[in-house]
Amino acid sequence: MKITSTSCICPVLVCLCFVQRCYGTAHHSSIKVMRNQTKHIEGETEVHHRPKRGWVWNQFFVLEEHMGPDPQYVGKLHSNSDKGDGSVKYILTGEGAGTIFIIDDTTGDIHSTKSLDREQKTHYVLHAQAIDRRTNKPLEPESEFIIKVQDINDNAPKFTDGPYIVTVPEMSDMGVIRTALHNMDREAREHYSVVIQAKDMAGQVGGLSGSTTVNITLTDVNDNPPRFPQKHYQLYVPESAQVGSAVGKIKANDADTGSNADMTYSIINGDGMGIFSISTDKETREGILSLKKPLNYEKKKSYTLNIEGANTHLDFRFSHLGPFKDATMLKIIVGDVDEPPLFSMPSYLMEVYENAKIGTVVGTVLAQDPDSTNSLVRYFINYNVEDDRFFNIDANTGTIRTTKVLDREETPWYNITVTASEIDNPDLLSHVTVGIRVLDVNDNPPELAREYDIIVCENSKPGQVIHTISATDKDDFANGPRFNFFLDERLPVNPNFTLKDNEDNTASILTRRRRFSRTVQDVYYLPIMISDGGIPSLSSSSTLTIRVCACERDGRVRTCHAEAFLSSAGLSTGALIAILLCVLILLAIVVLFITLRRSKKEPLIISEEDVRENVVTYDDEGGGEEDTEAFDITALRNPSAAEELKYRRDIRPEVKLTPRHQTSSTLESIDVQEFIKQRLAEADLDPSVPPYDSLQTYAYEGQRSEAGSISSLDSATTQSDQDYHYLGDWGPEFKKLAELYGEIESERTT
Repeated sequence: MKITSTSCICPVLVCLCFVQRCYGTAHHSSIKVMRNQTKHIEGETEVHHRPKRGWVWNQFFVLEEHMGPDPQYVGKLHSNSDKGDGSVKYILTGEGAGTIFIIDDTTGDIHSTKSLDREQKTHYVLHAQAIDRRTNKPLEPESEFIIKVQDINDNAPKFTDGPYIVTVPEMSDMGVIRTALHNMDREAREHYSVVIQAKDMAGQVGGLSGSTTVNITLTDVNDNPPRFPQKHYQLYVPESAQVGSAVGKIKANDADTGSNADMTYSIINGDGMGIFSISTDKETREGILSLKKPLNYEKKKSYTLNIEGANTHLDFRFSHLGPFKDATMLKIIVGDVDEPPLFSMPSYLMEVYENAKIGTVVGTVLAQDPDSTNSLVRYFINYNVEDDRFFNIDANTGTIRTTKVLDREETPWYNITVTASEIDNPDLLSHVTVGIRVLDVNDNPPELAREYDIIVCENSKPGQVIHTISATDKDDFANGPRFNFFLDERLPVNPNFTLKDNEDNTASILTRRRRFSRTVQDVYYLPIMISDGGIPSLSSSSTLTIRVCACERDGRVRTCHAEAFLSSAGLSTGALIAILLCVLILLAIVVLFITLRRSKKEPLIISEEDVRENVVTYDDEGGGEEDTEAFDITALRNPSAAEELKYRRDIRPEVKLTPRHQTSSTLESIDVQEFIKQRLAEADLDPSVPPYDSLQTYAYEGQRSEAGSISSLDSATTQSDQDYHYLGDWGPEFKKLAELYGEIESERTT
């Protein structure tokens, strides 16, 4: 609006008004009377008593925003039992008791210690009680009262959508919009349009006016309770419904919107409370009815439920409109469905003895048709294709029998699945698990727990325990231990070893005599018998192998027979073969190496000149006895075997000499010394022989001597009274010699 100096300014004020609903609060009496009541026994005449006043309050209100230095006086509690002698103690509990409101426990005066704000909290609910100060017993029943906070004008009005910017001509009047109807109902009409007109010049003729439209929308409050469209409902549920599944829906209508229409459903009564449950769908605000337990048409054909729907967000300003909930009755009809057979038990446990004859009855299962038709039932066992079929079942009676001989030691437990079906409807099947335990019979004799390697020392004494053995049995504990160990009475008494039953399922091997000799016998065998504690008892025989070993004085084994040593070392047959192969490979490598070295030797090259003018130097000492290339060793070992003159084979002679043949009589009578001289002369005269010395080994000792042996070894067989105990003091080098002479002496004394 443009304003000039010659024009008149007419202010126009446009005010936006809001709808406000005010509710007055009636003031109650400041005196609260508690009446005593008398209980009446059923059948007796009611007796009326004069009511007595028990509590008196002088004040129920307190001003908000109190700023004084002292606590604000609220009121006074007083009981008729209070005589003013201080014997009555007043106790205050509830909202703000002890923090906002304090009470003088003697006089009953209540004070407020803090400044209160009615806009934050309008009232406080407290409880008062008067008790005897000496006995702490209540003199009056506990009572409830309310302290309301009185409002003062401490809040300036505010426009919720402000601030507003308007140009108002001066001298304008202000208009206010007010509700013309009491309790305007949004559910009846939600939107209103109001036209506001402003006139200048106080509405006189010639004045100008302007108008505007104000659209008013009523917001919702929870002033409508939920309502079921019907008071009775009916629902059909088949008995085959699964537990936990939803079987139906129900809905109550609420005229409010938003959170004011939110509600929850619950079952408040009925014979189906334990069978059904109800939950609330927050999106659709429907009650979802679910099944908690399985239904059975044959046992119960219908159920009745009382279902309640209640608002979750209540507005106490409208509590006078009634309870914000509604209830309805739901009748559930259970539908009959053809059900599969029902076994008499959820699972079965049966027992049968092992080794039982084929066709032995193990047990019987039973299933019946739960429907009223009571159809016949057929049975069969579920087997996989690869399973061994140890049992079969009678299709009509459900009797389970064996089809094979069972062995508990092989399979102690069987689990099979039996299926039952109705003849009228074979597609309806039910299954049950049958556990079959195989009971034990004494069909396995006891045997040694393991292979024992028993060793006896050469210096053992009679009655000495050399080993302890134990036994095992494949049968159950009842048919196994206790084990009995004994020697076979049909055999002669063993002079070397005996057996002692320790009566704890073990036995000890004892020696019968002193001293054993490996040179005499290094292995002994002891047959034993073992019986179990089953009925009837079973027994078995075993043979123990006992090896003789040399031991130290403290019993430690020093050496045994080669086989015992290898066995104690833990070498298997495969390991021994591997060791032998390694040794053979090493020998082959050594032989090959020696052969290669010999093949690399260069032959002697003799000049064609006169050998007497050449000196050949070499360091070859010859091959010794094993050098069979240079000469014939048989000629040296036995001169009688040299029948003809032989040449050396390590060189190629240029001139061949005519061999000299000798008669057999000459060869037999020739002396070794003469033979050597003859050979030496031939070698000196032979021009093909190089001029070098040769070291030869002659191992021939001549013919056998006519005299007997003079060795001292044969003296061991002669009788001697000499004491050889001193050999044991010469140290470990003479230990073997001391043992040998000690054995001879012990044998001589026995």
